[in-house]
Amino acid sequence: MSIRVVSGETPKSSRQINVVLRTPEPVSVSEAEPQTGGKAVPSQGPFAEIMKELDQMVGLENVKELVYEIYALLQIGQYRVDAGLATTQQVYHMVFKGNPGTGKTTVARIVAKLFHAMGLLQKGHLVEVERADLVGEYIGHTALKTRELIKKAMGGILFIDEAYSLARGGEKDFGKEAIDTLVKAMEDYKNQFVLILAGYSDEMDYFLATNPGLPSRFPIMIDFPDYAIDQLVQIAEWMVKERDYTLIPASVMKLRQLLAAEKSQYPSAFSNARFVRNLMEKSVRHQAVRLLGQYANSSPGRHELMAIRPEDMRVDRR
Repeated sequence: MSIRVVSGETPKSSRQINVVLRTPEPVSVSEAEPQTGGKAVPSQGPFAEIMKELDQMVGLENVKELVYEIYALLQIGQYRVDAGLATTQQVYHMVFKGNPGTGKTTVARIVAKLFHAMGLLQKGHLVEVERADLVGEYIGHTALKTRELIKKAMGGILFIDEAYSLARGGEKDFGKEAIDTLVKAMEDYKNQFVLILAGYSDEMDYFLATNPGLPSRFPIMIDFPDYAIDQLVQIAEWMVKERDYTLIPASVMKLRQLLAAEKSQYPSAFSNARFVRNLMEKSVRHQAVRLLGQYANSSPGRHELMAIRPEDMRVDRR
């Protein structure tokens, strides 16, 4: 098993753990300024950067509202400490429910940075794992592997993707041992790490129902809805703009057609922003091949180098 330190989105295999490390930065209470909608947010500093990063994400209004609520609670808690008032520590373990490509992992990284910036977590790193990283091959192995990962997550967030897979094998499956170990750690190490379970909505509901004691341990449950076609187009335009490409109007029309067809044909397996990202990356490759063929004896102009045309957009048949 390999452990790598990363700072952004990377493809992951079932045998790899991504650890995202964050650098501590203090938050100045005096930086808060009133904003629209009655919300007071810092004009600069780590939380301002966190909100800017979150605001750049398309949709997810319920997530953005929750992040602000957590910020407000932690900030007011600091005011109460300064005033000599009693404060209560809340539990921030979470369940993220939604289809692939709806932003669950990205939001988990942002939450880790928020908790670190506000002093809730000492390190603010994200340890991202799957079933294969937790479940062992013999009795006792699973508890050992799970405890090791909990140890790595101390001071940060342990993010378990497709967490429902831990309950698929029934009572005799080693996945149950992983669940029991996690539940015990949540009691033994309160407020020392945050556990986020993520997966498909229906599967996560079933998973939580298999253990009556689980739902009450996760006071924060967030639904990540599928993106609408307009939102997916906006995501695609943002992705290509970052790389100095553009979608011409005919390409936007073709993109809408491809998205509608994919969502209709594969409603339960549609991967939202992940589908868009893969499509845009393929389109860039197809554009490069097309331009080399068209300009064998010359160089394409700036406009041609930037333009993604309809013929560059192709979806591989399943």
